[in-house]
Amino acid sequence: MRLASSLCVFLAISASVWADETWPQFRGPKGDGHSDATDIPLTWSETKNVAWKTEIPGEGWSSPVVAGNQIWMTTATDEGRSLRAIMVDRTTGRVVHNLEIFHRDTPIEKHATNSFASPTPILDGQRVYLHFGTMGTACLDTRTAEVVWQNQELQWDHQVGPGASPTLFENLLLLSCDGTDVQFAAALDKRTGEVVWKTDRSGVIDKAKDQKKSFVTPLVIQVEGRDVAIMTGAEWVYAYDPRTGQELWNVKHPGFSTAPRSVYGHGLLYVCTGYMLPELYAIRPVGTGALPVENVVWKTDKSVPSKPSPLLIGDELYIISDSGIVTCFDAKTGKQHWRQRLGGNFSASPIYVEGRIYCQDEAGRTVVFAPGKKYEQLAENPLDGRFMASPAVAGKELYLRTDKHLYRIEE
Repeated sequence: MRLASSLCVFLAISASVWADETWPQFRGPKGDGHSDATDIPLTWSETKNVAWKTEIPGEGWSSPVVAGNQIWMTTATDEGRSLRAIMVDRTTGRVVHNLEIFHRDTPIEKHATNSFASPTPILDGQRVYLHFGTMGTACLDTRTAEVVWQNQELQWDHQVGPGASPTLFENLLLLSCDGTDVQFAAALDKRTGEVVWKTDRSGVIDKAKDQKKSFVTPLVIQVEGRDVAIMTGAEWVYAYDPRTGQELWNVKHPGFSTAPRSVYGHGLLYVCTGYMLPELYAIRPVGTGALPVENVVWKTDKSVPSKPSPLLIGDELYIISDSGIVTCFDAKTGKQHWRQRLGGNFSASPIYVEGRIYCQDEAGRTVVFAPGKKYEQLAENPLDGRFMASPAVAGKELYLRTDKHLYRIEE
């Protein structure tokens, strides 16, 4: 009895520690860029508050994901022919695994600013799911690093390389698959990799072929007690039943090549529409079929990002444009509180931790500012390299991936 009791206590403590130490997917535990971590550094440089710095081979813009003592990322070498999984020891920074997952004799087409390994992996207990877009999806056992399954059945033409990360829901791995040739949403069985459902996009796209692509990571929300998967494509915001793939509703929008992950709060879904003339929509996600225009409660076209995701903190919504302009809105009404030019170019999505907002530009700089109705900058931290990947937080550490290295930032 004492042994059983002790085991229960150990498991309870382990579960608590695991919850605090995990950053399992793109934009963190809830996919919204928030972390409850404390004692995160405010300032750092190449010579300050760097516990370790590890060179990551190849090229990949996927964000690090963390669980226990493992940090997983993807990368590509040999000009996109070798698609690989990287696992780094969280304590030492040592590369423990560098595994080829897929090999292609002929790489797919890619934009110069993208990578062949841009989608972020996702962790689930003792498995990690790795997605390379049309080039394939795989599951690894994190204890042994052995491949559990692979799937290369789903095919579409990215034209500029992969971008959308996978999302887990119950026993499903949700994928947005929007190319220049075909556009659909899909779900794989996370246990076997088999396709559970595949739903063609219903909306007509009034654009040229190269403007039918999109790269949005799915987001599952609860609306009136129902699970709803938001899987935005070119020109349309779509909502699906995540278990069956049945389309629930849609909203027309003007963009394409959409990348920012949506956020949800105050009964509103905040969606950035993508390239050309990007807009931000605040949508009331209630109804069926084509939602009426009244469901778009407010919108703006001023300094809206094409790549960084929005950040919702309390009653304020923050966006940072690709060209480095931060705007703070009243999330319920769309009233602008302030706008501040940071300069630089931004692709990474901001995070909220320790009561502070961290934004990273493509020149290796992190700007830290306080949330609120007035702009207050707190720090500006330079590192060597470029930031294309979004940061991760675990314990008292920040994990920052540049184009060449992974850093553990810690006081």
